[in-house]
Amino acid sequence: MKKNVIIIGAAGRDFHNFNTFFRKNDSYCVVAFTAAQIPDIAGRKYPGELAGELYPEGIPIYAEEELPLLIKSLKADVCVFSYSDVPYPRVMKISAVVNAAGADFWLLGPQSTMIPSTKPLIAVGATRTGCGKSQTSRKIIEILVEMGLKVVAIRHPMPYGDLAKQKVQRFATVEDLKKHDCTIEEMEEYEPHVVTKRNVIYAGVDYEAILREAEKDPDGCDIILWDGGNNDFPFYVPDLMIGVLDPLRPGAEVSYYPGEVVARISDVICINKIDSASLEDIQTVRRNIAAINPKATVIDAASYLTVDKPERITGKRVLVVEDGPTLTHGEMKIGAGSVAALKYGASELIDPRPYTAGKLKDTFKTYPDIGILLPAMGYGEQQIKDLETTIAQTPCDAVVIGTPIDLTRIIQIKQPTVKVGYELQEIGYPDFRTILRDFVQKHHLLK
Repeated sequence: MKKNVIIIGAAGRDFHNFNTFFRKNDSYCVVAFTAAQIPDIAGRKYPGELAGELYPEGIPIYAEEELPLLIKSLKADVCVFSYSDVPYPRVMKISAVVNAAGADFWLLGPQSTMIPSTKPLIAVGATRTGCGKSQTSRKIIEILVEMGLKVVAIRHPMPYGDLAKQKVQRFATVEDLKKHDCTIEEMEEYEPHVVTKRNVIYAGVDYEAILREAEKDPDGCDIILWDGGNNDFPFYVPDLMIGVLDPLRPGAEVSYYPGEVVARISDVICINKIDSASLEDIQTVRRNIAAINPKATVIDAASYLTVDKPERITGKRVLVVEDGPTLTHGEMKIGAGSVAALKYGASELIDPRPYTAGKLKDTFKTYPDIGILLPAMGYGEQQIKDLETTIAQTPCDAVVIGTPIDLTRIIQIKQPTVKVGYELQEIGYPDFRTILRDFVQKHHLLK
């Protein structure tokens, strides 16, 4: 008899687990997805055109809060946990809810879900959201492009719109971001790749179809770079696995799922932010890595700031806008914007909470520890409008923007703005150039 399955997710890993393990598997019947972390996902369907011939009507998506009732009403035998950046107690709490309702609790691993590539593939992952994974990916691409290689990046999914239309997406220009109706969260990941015009980036929903398109990209493809999301392990079989760790959150590398998986499977570990972490916390991370992955090559790195108009910060009252997911489920208390505000002597960081509009009020209720930083939430048109209104209503001399995108291209900001970014700088030896030179030689990529 077929087993009924509910996939517990957040519009990313859940769809991938379905596509790779369940879509053509007639031993199981996926009766529902549940959704968490991302607003306004519940109530939709995973469409039939993506779900395959076993699911012509598609698969409904419900809120995770309904899980116990769904297990009973849909007679679920198995629940598969399929999202990332979650502390271990939270994972086991969900397993207790599932078991108490009578179902089995599963975690699918790399062997069941990773897809092999026909091109050499480098994967970049992290142990938490906000470790500096994206800047690490950019650094790797920069080095490979300087070697004369064509790099095609594929980003961990963030499909919050029309799922059927988002099956395979290619981004080569800023105009492509508009064409695909990207959210702010999507643009934060895609825009830094395309503004340099040094590589294209793919994303979407069906990651086998995405990979096959990327391998034959019209601009050429020598290497695939998997740019992971949150702290998930890759969707593809890596030929070189690079994990980024954050000593500002020591111990997270052994206490969050699936971040510890990333730490354990990485060939190279990059300990980032050692310029701003304490020696004690850096040593904690080193000890943990030595215990769980002693064979990994360890690279030390710093995140250095780029600030376009620091004079607008000094002595001024500023509102700091940071990358949304880093503050929310990443649980970071600081970001590029707040570091810049402190470094350049802002007289005050203005608390946006009394001035929040619409859905941003809900964000602060859901994540009360965000504090006085404003997350650049933009999962939909209404959230983007609420972000614009909140900034306009906040009394400040300048807005310090710590997101990786040109936020003024998306919303109108009446106050003077300061754009802040992070770039990766390795410290000492080994470094990425050495690692990548060996990788390129091993795979005979240079003529």
